[in-house]
Order: sequence, then C-alpha cells, then structure tokens
Amino acid sequence: MATRISPSSLDPADTTQGDSLARRNLVRLVFDTLVSLDVQEKPQPALAVSWRAESGNQRWQLWLRNNVKFHDGSPMTPEAVAASLRMGNPDWTVLAANDSVIIQTNANDPDLLGKLAMARNSIAKKLPGGSWVGTGPFRITNWQPQKSVTLSAVEDYWGGRAFPDTIDVQFGRNPRDQLIDFDLGKLQIADVAPEQTHHVAGEGRHIVNSAPLELIALVFAREPQSSDDAKLREVLAFSIDRASIRSGVLQDSGEPSAAILPNWITGYAFVFPSGRELTKAQEERSEIQRAPALSVGYDPEDTLARLIAERIVLNARDAGITLQAVAGAKADIKVVRTTLSSVNPRIALQASATALGLTAPKVSGTSIEDVYKAESELLKSKRVIPLFQLPLSYAVNSAVQNWNMGPDGSWRLADVWLGSAP
Repeated sequence: MATRISPSSLDPADTTQGDSLARRNLVRLVFDTLVSLDVQEKPQPALAVSWRAESGNQRWQLWLRNNVKFHDGSPMTPEAVAASLRMGNPDWTVLAANDSVIIQTNANDPDLLGKLAMARNSIAKKLPGGSWVGTGPFRITNWQPQKSVTLSAVEDYWGGRAFPDTIDVQFGRNPRDQLIDFDLGKLQIADVAPEQTHHVAGEGRHIVNSAPLELIALVFAREPQSSDDAKLREVLAFSIDRASIRSGVLQDSGEPSAAILPNWITGYAFVFPSGRELTKAQEERSEIQRAPALSVGYDPEDTLARLIAERIVLNARDAGITLQAVAGAKADIKVVRTTLSSVNPRIALQASATALGLTAPKVSGTSIEDVYKAESELLKSKRVIPLFQLPLSYAVNSAVQNWNMGPDGSWRLADVWLGSAP
C-alpha cells in the first residue's frame, strides 16, 4: 500500500511528525496500547487486562497482560510500560508496581482510559541503536525514513498471528500516482482524495469509505476585536454555500456541517444549521459601518483547500465582504483540516480544538449534553466556522479479502488476506 505522509519516525510519542490517520494506523500495526475503545467508546482490554480508578479518577492502576514480549525478545515489564507512558505524558506521574502500572494525574480525569487507547500512547521501547520496537502484530524489518517501511508478521503475537506475512508501505505518494500503480497491480490499497471518490469509483475501482472523520473549517487568527468584527464573522458564516461547494468542489463527497464533531459521534451535530442564509447575511452586513478586507489562507500544496478558499471568496462577495485567497499561513482566516482523534466525544472535542489552534474547552461532566454545551461555547467564540465532515477513502484491490475499517478509520490489516483477483 501507499500513503501521502512521509514520516521520519514511527515513535508513537513523537509530536514533531504531525498527526494523521495514516500515521496512527502505521503505529498501531507495530505498537499496542494498554486498552482499546469499542464503537460504543467503552474501554476493552489490550496490554492491560483490568484496571481500577481511585481518588476521584486521579489515580489509576492497570494490571498488565502476562508473557508479552517486545519485538526484540525482551519482556514487557511494568517498568518498560511506565517509561513509555512518561515519555509522551510529562504531566502524569507513572510508576511501576509489581504486575501493574499506576498513573497519577493532576486533576480528575474520567477519560484517562480513552486517552490510553490513543495511538500516541502506544507502548514503545527504544533500542540502543535508536530504533523502536513494540508488542504489536507486525515488526519493522526494513525502515527507510520518509520513503518506505516493510512490516513482517510476529509469529508469537499475544493476540494471534496476523494473516499477511508482510506489508510494504510507500511514503510520500500523491493519490494520482498511487492510482496509476494501483491499476498496474503494484499496489493493493491506495489513498483516494475526497473530491476524487466518485470519479475513481466510476472508473470501476472498488472504494471503501470510513465514517466522516476529517473536519474542514475556517479558523480566525485572533479573537474578535470589536462587536462589528464579531458580526462580520457571523455574516461570513451565513454567506457560505456549503451545498454548492460540496457539489462543485467535493463532487458530492462528505457532509456539510456547522459542527466541530461529526453527527455519528455526538448525535446532535444536525442542530447547528449549515445552510446558506444569504438574505440574513446581507441584512447584517448593512449594519456594519466598517468592514475591512480580509485574507483567507490555505496550504499551497493542498489543492482542495485552495478550491474551497476560492469558492468562499465568491460567497462572501455576495454578502458584501471583501475576501482574498492567499497561499501560506499568514492570513486573517485559514482553511484548516484536522482528523478526529478518538471515538470518545469529550477527548475528540478537546483534541480537535487544539488541532485547530484554539483553546481546548473544559467539558464539565461526562454526558453528551455536557459535550454539546462545551462545543456550543467554542462556536460562540467566533474563532471557527466548521464547513465539512469528510470520510477517508481507499481504493482496495479485489484480491484483498476481509478488508474493513473501524468506525474511527483504523486499518485492520492483521485480519486481511490476499486471494485471487477475478
């Protein structure tokens, strides 16, 4: 398979690599987490078989699975697990205790298990030569930073041997080149850009889509500076024709959305109106005495972001707002893309806010109503205008049997095998 990302490290805790679903999935092939989350966001045993919370969810003890080994043959000890968790979580106090680890946090954290299920908290061990080993279903057998990785099945994996013997992943390949190699039989699995999904499927390729996982949003560089500034942002939000952009730019892929989290996670995203209200936008624009020209920036290497920015410029003009689309990060507004981090809505909301460059909101309780209140307050800040929730899509060769993805977009490559293509 191939991917657009070009990681120089698979260290789960390395924040310099940038977060993406592809990197998370690669990490999960090599490394395990202490727990996993099912589709109902309930924690399930993984490297930890049981756990207990004490002192108002500030102190957690997790008992580890016996007889698990790292890929270099060394045992997975409580000391090794504690060292791995400390590396990515300097705010935690993590201690080894007999056959368990104890995690002490600075505050009540009912979502600690959900955080432990995230790929960045996978258990990893650094060898003296600088390479990394895990306890996952595949070991790294050939690593070419930013170019490729070859993974081989672990024969005595604690969760049972994976079906594929090897997985070869090529890095830094754009979707167009991937599809060429896919059609030539050089790849069994290829990335598909969201706006190309229907076209690629129409040419006879089998496309598999995840649930909506990627948010595209407009993010303002600073807080509103005046009441007119806040109203201008509201006018812009009313002016955006998401339905037209979805049809013309996204080729009917994804869902228009005015929410930060997708509806399948929360069940309430539909209550945030995403339809265009041009008349209302024009009326409110007439109440603003001074409306300066603004710039909307996009990643120069992201064609989709550029096209969306250009369409928003036209939409804003209809409402009497002067916008200019510019390549690069220095702009009043940016088109930002971020991927859902967890099926736990509280974790997902806070992580999405951070990824958007906003202050992570405090969710006062554990109910979905508490998440709704926190998300509503974040939207009222006038710092972000959500636009679309997009699925991640892959072209999958017909020889690939039992391919499926989790609702969070996780690859389950240990469960696939190669048959004969018809």
